[in-house]
Amino acid sequence: MLPSITGQYLARYQRLGAGDPDFALLPATGAQRRFLLVRSLDPAGHADIVPMFFAFPRGTVDPARLRAAANHLAARHPVLRSRPCVVRGTPVLRPGPADVPLDHVDGAPGESAEDALRRTLGDWAAQGPPLRLFLAHDASYPEEELLAVVLDHTACDGQSLARIVGELGAAYRDRLGPDDLSPAEAAAELAAYRDAVLRQLDAEDRAASPRALAYWGERLRTVHEQAPLPGTRPIPAGPPSGAADWKAPAPVGGVPFPALLDACRAAATALYGTGPVPPIGYPWGGRPAGAAPVLGCFLNTVVFPADTRGAASPEATAAGWWDDLDRADTPFDEVVRAARAGGSAWSGRLDGLLTVDDARSRDPLRLGATTGREVHVGGRQVRAPFAVSATQGPELHLRMVWDRTVLTDDAAEDAFAALCRALPATAEPMP
Repeated sequence: MLPSITGQYLARYQRLGAGDPDFALLPATGAQRRFLLVRSLDPAGHADIVPMFFAFPRGTVDPARLRAAANHLAARHPVLRSRPCVVRGTPVLRPGPADVPLDHVDGAPGESAEDALRRTLGDWAAQGPPLRLFLAHDASYPEEELLAVVLDHTACDGQSLARIVGELGAAYRDRLGPDDLSPAEAAAELAAYRDAVLRQLDAEDRAASPRALAYWGERLRTVHEQAPLPGTRPIPAGPPSGAADWKAPAPVGGVPFPALLDACRAAATALYGTGPVPPIGYPWGGRPAGAAPVLGCFLNTVVFPADTRGAASPEATAAGWWDDLDRADTPFDEVVRAARAGGSAWSGRLDGLLTVDDARSRDPLRLGATTGREVHVGGRQVRAPFAVSATQGPELHLRMVWDRTVLTDDAAEDAFAALCRALPATAEPMP
């Protein structure tokens, strides 16, 4: 049996540091390697980034104090001060000094703060620091300024965001900077991060067992992407992505994940018809057993075959999803290889994405005595034909964004309406 992709990567990484007790390069998880691969294949070299936006009363944010607090976080957490590189064909992270920039974003004449931030993030330099801060304001926010806390996706996953917000606020409150972390503490955090990633890679290697690969080969045998390639159609003036929102009081216990998958299936049917089965991806995962709860990117992309050729019962979707979760650690690249070995012509591109966020799990950013108001800045580039986010809390908030170079606005809006109609009956949508 051939070694797994992860096993081959581990062997190459270990050869890099063989015999060097001071070897400083850090291994990359499967998710990190996938983001780096997608970046390398992007004609413009765009990185996947994760921004959070907060509105603060104008004048309440102390930029020097905020930058010191962010550099304290980067000094503590290796992934926030490490940059990707390739050494002898092996993707790794190279730790460096904490260096988080804070840029003041000036809008062009007539440009809003949101537009200026959207433009700035569109020009994100992939080789820069993984954590960056931006402050912007304009006449549409006469009493406020917008703070963007932005991370390269190789440095964070959903479990990292709440901790980053909490620790950034605590370091700001306590006026901490990078020099407030002792060398011993920094060394311990570095060792804990390396240990967590090696545990993750070991788990990914074990998850690529022959039985798991045979399962995915059969499960995805009929999958084939349906959406045209990005850039297929010219777009009218405006942002590169479109968006639609829907809110309703959440049912007790929230909407079950399989019901959200079925809703995405309805959207895919509206967009792509009833031909080959479109692949819908969703992030899943967490820190490996025994690992410290380090910041980083430990998610995997699990693939849901959104069979549009017939009505699937909610029970069948749920049963298939539970079976998938038993093999959710199988790395995405192994799953693609297994599907193709099973007879699929799937290239590995996804026709849609689904993410779910628990609004109760993250407090807003608090800087000193002032709590920021989290806001949304849309219109940024999206990495899939369409992506659905479901935020569950006291209310259910569905948001769909789409790549306007792939889908027309009318088709995407019809698909979003089909998605909302397919959800289990809840209260009427809120205005």
